[in-house]
Amino acid sequence: MTTVEANEIALGIESFGADDAPLVLLVGATTMLSWPDALCARLAAGGRRVVRYDLRDSGESTTRDPEAPTYTLRDLADDAAALADVLGGGPAHLAGIGVGGMVAQVAVLDHPGAFSALTLVGTRAVAPGPPDDDLPDHDRATMGRLFARALPDWSDREAVAEFSAAGAEILGNDPVAARAVAARIWDRTPGTAPPVQTANQMGLVFSRLDCKPRWRERLPEVAVPTLVVHGRRDPFFPSGNGEALAREIPGARLLVLDEAATTIPDTAIAEVAKAMLTLG
Repeated sequence: MTTVEANEIALGIESFGADDAPLVLLVGATTMLSWPDALCARLAAGGRRVVRYDLRDSGESTTRDPEAPTYTLRDLADDAAALADVLGGGPAHLAGIGVGGMVAQVAVLDHPGAFSALTLVGTRAVAPGPPDDDLPDHDRATMGRLFARALPDWSDREAVAEFSAAGAEILGNDPVAARAVAARIWDRTPGTAPPVQTANQMGLVFSRLDCKPRWRERLPEVAVPTLVVHGRRDPFFPSGNGEALAREIPGARLLVLDEAATTIPDTAIAEVAKAMLTLG
């Protein structure tokens, strides 16, 4: 892992594969660890240079004030394009997961020459907050259970890991994997202040970003091969959101993971990697 200066900020990155291979740039749902190690390794074994990175206010990237961010969703999209340029090697295959998928959509629309392909995992075509009337919202019962829990002592690594594991169980994800990832995120978080920890562990900074103007109506402008991956059991962004993306992006392929919720489970790594490699 290292940091790279792009768009006048520092972005924490981790690379897999040969430096001269075609670039796959992975935008996380805040931290780079949203993307499983095994998927990165599979893509690298398929002849790609894989770079996953931390968004602003998370991991090794520039952290200032997650409670009052001075940047917008479009600044995050600009970060992705600037990072792809700094890394070099021609247009990149851009992939975003969760809220990182929103960044990826805007980046491809605003910087069409920077990207050669697009993968969207477990995301939707509108900003955080209430969705359009035709899109399914978060499952209320699940969200009620998820956000009714008391927050952990952010200075206690084990408590934070247990909090994440319990949340994963509520969402339908693997709690053992979530516990391990949360501990790794805690180790990489610059301090134990609650706003910084929640930005890294829960991504709450996104709810404070300016995400205007809308971009859903521009999806027909996406002119690169696109893969939409969605868990059939996703209660956070139900699968109808992925179906809408696949309908509205020309030529997009929809890959529904029957046993997945909000994360890519180990059992789906090979299938997702194969589909991404097919795009280029």
